[in-house]
Amino acid sequence: MSIVQQKKFGNTGLKVSPLIIGCMSFGSKTWDEWVQDDKEEAFKILKHAYDRGIRSYDTANVYSNGQSEIILGEFLRKYNIPRETVVIMTKLRFPADENMDIDFKNMTPEMKLNVVNMQGLSRKSIFSSSRASVKRLGTYIDILQIHRGDPDTPFEETMGALNDVVIEGLTRYVGASLMLATEFAEMQFVAEKHGWFKFVNSQSCYHLMYREDERELIPFAKRHNIALTPFSPLNRGLLCRPLGTETTRSNSDSVIKTKNLKNYTDWEASIINRVEKLSIKKNIPMSAISLAWVLQKGCFPIVGFSSIERVEEAIDALDVNLTEEEMKYLEEPYQHRELYT
Repeated sequence: MSIVQQKKFGNTGLKVSPLIIGCMSFGSKTWDEWVQDDKEEAFKILKHAYDRGIRSYDTANVYSNGQSEIILGEFLRKYNIPRETVVIMTKLRFPADENMDIDFKNMTPEMKLNVVNMQGLSRKSIFSSSRASVKRLGTYIDILQIHRGDPDTPFEETMGALNDVVIEGLTRYVGASLMLATEFAEMQFVAEKHGWFKFVNSQSCYHLMYREDERELIPFAKRHNIALTPFSPLNRGLLCRPLGTETTRSNSDSVIKTKNLKNYTDWEASIINRVEKLSIKKNIPMSAISLAWVLQKGCFPIVGFSSIERVEEAIDALDVNLTEEEMKYLEEPYQHRELYT
């Protein structure tokens, strides 16, 4: 069985798996119904991926209210995984505490008061959140990312605090997720002005049915050799199956429900149909087509796995080569849309 080789990560010396495991998939069903809450099953998936060379992980303090980070840390200890063989990415911005019942959908006034300084990108929040993540993981962080921007906190305060958590040893690098190009660029310039550590990656939504960051953020990142680590490269599984297919994820995913992702426009349906036609032509899964498209855009996609079979499908996508004509065929129906926030 071949081993997936690691790749240079943007303008750093760090080597990262070409596919990053999305650990949002592991945690608690009370957080989201589709999440895998069988810890032993999660360990089997993670161990198989590790043995195949997929050894980079993306999680966040907020995923299953801290349980995702805890499961990842327990996996590393259960199998005595050497720390230097893996890369751990996590995020902060939202409140999380595995000892508190934080329900984002039904926040009481008392709960809002209790978490008021457990969220945002203030110096206080960044230090407490990063230390809590390190405790849950049981190890240091390789890339600490801000999950969203924070309009209440000055950029200087945020970037200064991120610089200091690197110096303290809580993380080795810092990155950012879901930001406007103007915000991302300004925060980079603030860090450069002060001689602070800058973002090494940009994590945003990017797939065949959402390409808005091709306008500004992606060109900026490529110009400055900043790694692109898109989440949801398969659009929460909707780019993996023919139109009309129902799955546990498609029927229970809270984001699919709130954003009405299954209410397809004509052009969205056309893209899914084209992915299906190309997969039939090449005799490979639709997921391999959709993932190959993102990979050929020079990205390190974050992929969630529900089984060992899904791990193998994703690895197979690394060998898929779409021609220029096939890339254009998949992209042609796309129409610009509202920004994902």
